Amino acid sequence: MSNLTLALAILGGLVLAAVVAYNTLMSRRNAPRQPDAVDVALAETERALAAGGDGGVEPMLHADPSQVAGSDRHEPLFDPDLPAPSGVPVPTGERRGGLDPLIDVIAPISLEGLASGDAALAAMPSTRRAGSKPVAIEGLNDLTSQWELPAPGQRYRAFQVGVQLANRTGALNEIEYSEFVVKAQAFADAVNGAPEFPEMLDEVARARELDQFASAHDAQLGFVLRALHAAWSPGYVQQNAARLGFVAGIIPGRMVLPTSEAGLPPILGLTFDTQAALADDPAQSAIRELSLSLDVPQVDRDEAPFGRMRETAAALAREMDGVVTDSDGQLLRDETMDVIGTDLEQLYDTLDARDLAAGSPLARRLFS
Repeated sequence: MSNLTLALAILGGLVLAAVVAYNTLMSRRNAPRQPDAVDVALAETERALAAGGDGGVEPMLHADPSQVAGSDRHEPLFDPDLPAPSGVPVPTGERRGGLDPLIDVIAPISLEGLASGDAALAAMPSTRRAGSKPVAIEGLNDLTSQWELPAPGQRYRAFQVGVQLANRTGALNEIEYSEFVVKAQAFADAVNGAPEFPEMLDEVARARELDQFASAHDAQLGFVLRALHAAWSPGYVQQNAARLGFVAGIIPGRMVLPTSEAGLPPILGLTFDTQAALADDPAQSAIRELSLSLDVPQVDRDEAPFGRMRETAAALAREMDGVVTDSDGQLLRDETMDVIGTDLEQLYDTLDARDLAAGSPLARRLFS
């Protein structure tokens, strides 16, 4: 073999080695980022300890049954394309809210004597909705003189049946009002009561006015976090979100930031590709964007939800090598964030003035 042939063979080997090394480097660089092994081991240890201490029961977050699919009343200040957070805790504390003339049609039912809670429960309608509007029945407890949901063993001297005037599906209409009357009348007959119904046209007009107000003051904000270089694995996203206080929801690919009070809707929602979360090997799933969302009327302003949303987005972008954009891919700069924040403060003030403060029981019902 001549010196020239040998030199060419060596040169070819070096080029081949360089190509292989380059491809390996690029493959590693473009592979989805994985969670830190130390944090994964720590999480496994904590899970094992929890299993030994409390029977291995892991807290789960449940979807809010009041969210109605196909809503046509969503007019967010910023991004209408991103879904609202849906993983929320099941209320465990005292009962919140109740029938209120501000957002409900209320039909009082007078009784000749006392009625038992057992009889009231037996007379309850099979479905507690009139069309898309929730229907509720309350009794005036003879002992406490408080309105409450009928309970066994209690006695009531009056009842009231109500239907919500509006929600995110729109205003109460004549058909829904008629269905409400049928349900209320059937309940009244079963407890030997006499109902008194408000004038339908007046209540439907009031429903439309409330719906117009709610439509003009509904806000669901959404940011998109996009990967600049390497994609992320589901574990990597979950690890970074958990460091900021997020917990897993019941739906794969969804996490939530809980409020300071148990049983209330979450402050923020974080979602990414459900298919990636359900993959046979999630570590090989590539996620290039995730969404961060805030359902403004559902969260008390004292939680500073928008400020925490900004901080969370910035922290995730910094730690995960990403950028914060809107749904069209436009970068969201500080000036834009400031404008949104100012608009939100005005919205909060308007809701307060209408006795529908963000995060209040009435606001959570109306904007659902």
